[in-house]
Amino acid sequence: MVKLDLKYVRQQFPAFSSKTLASEFFFENAGGSYMCKQVIDRFQRYYEQRKVQPYYAFKASVDAGAEMDMARVRFAQYLNVSIDEVLFGPSTSQNTYVLSQAFLGRLSRGDTIIISEQEHEANSGVWRRLECNGIEIRIWPINEADGRLQISRLKPLLDQTVKMVAMTHCSNLVGEINSVRDAADLAHQVGAILLVDGVSYCPHGFPDVNALGADIYLFSTYKTYGPHQGIMVIRKSAWHLLEPQAHFFNHSNSSKWMVPAGPDHAQIAAANGIIDYFDDVDYHHGGSSDKERPRRVQKLLRETEKPNIQIMTEYLVGRKDIRLIGPSVANDRVPTFSFVAPHISAALIGKKTCRRWYYGRNRTFLRCTIICRDGSRS
Repeated sequence: MVKLDLKYVRQQFPAFSSKTLASEFFFENAGGSYMCKQVIDRFQRYYEQRKVQPYYAFKASVDAGAEMDMARVRFAQYLNVSIDEVLFGPSTSQNTYVLSQAFLGRLSRGDTIIISEQEHEANSGVWRRLECNGIEIRIWPINEADGRLQISRLKPLLDQTVKMVAMTHCSNLVGEINSVRDAADLAHQVGAILLVDGVSYCPHGFPDVNALGADIYLFSTYKTYGPHQGIMVIRKSAWHLLEPQAHFFNHSNSSKWMVPAGPDHAQIAAANGIIDYFDDVDYHHGGSSDKERPRRVQKLLRETEKPNIQIMTEYLVGRKDIRLIGPSVANDRVPTFSFVAPHISAALIGKKTCRRWYYGRNRTFLRCTIICRDGSRS
């Protein structure tokens, strides 16, 4: 099996050679990730050569528009969806808000939305607010013992009134990789669509959205080594439930119909750098430019994480004074860990461990959240 060349990977991120960061180790990256040099290079070129209104006839404008269009093409290839199903917006939180307004225009009183109890506020609050418009909200509950989301608890909630199920691909606290395909199949049986928040999953490799069966898939490029943007994959199967949110003259524009304001042209163009980075990683490890590249890159990243995930999982499970939340098998989770510590506050654990925290033998950084009995977190 090909192993990820971590020295090469680190060379792709200028932050690793920054003198001001040389003594720093970051174990909490929920706010985003450093940009790879391919993204930074794209930004520099755009601002130096193409900072004009795109899609006009002169060269700088043509090049600007072409680079923006290419970003949609390349992300569609990596996510295995059609080009007209990929849109850029300001962030995933803002994109979900816009989507909630788009749904509201097509829903009726008595229609139902199901929300999993694992959701981040970005994929929960916007749907809960629709209750005041007569939309019923049902909660797909987690298992209280371990925080996991069980498919068996979804099925009883489904009926013909359900128009959408909202779930996370991977919880940013529990760390479990959820069974999106199974949830999609159940939702589709009653004519509902499945909306998936992929923000906490995509930093570990872009998924095959078509294989997942999700009708809407959302994630943030600023957590996948790129600019501060959110990507919406809106499959054609969901279009009939969404009222366009753009200016009326953009309703038929597949890149703008769900984006109310003008996009940040430079950020969309620079997002190509994320795909440049993944392509470069594949080339470096012996890959070629073919349709299997996205899945090779995804597998390479995941297989590199798993040994470190297993080490950390076994350590936490072996502790008698704490209780791990989520799966205890590396294949079922990402390197995001939460545990219950009943006899010590999260703040005190954070202070004791901030200078000697665990990281994997391959220098793969892990994220940890401590949930204490008093409700505090660290």
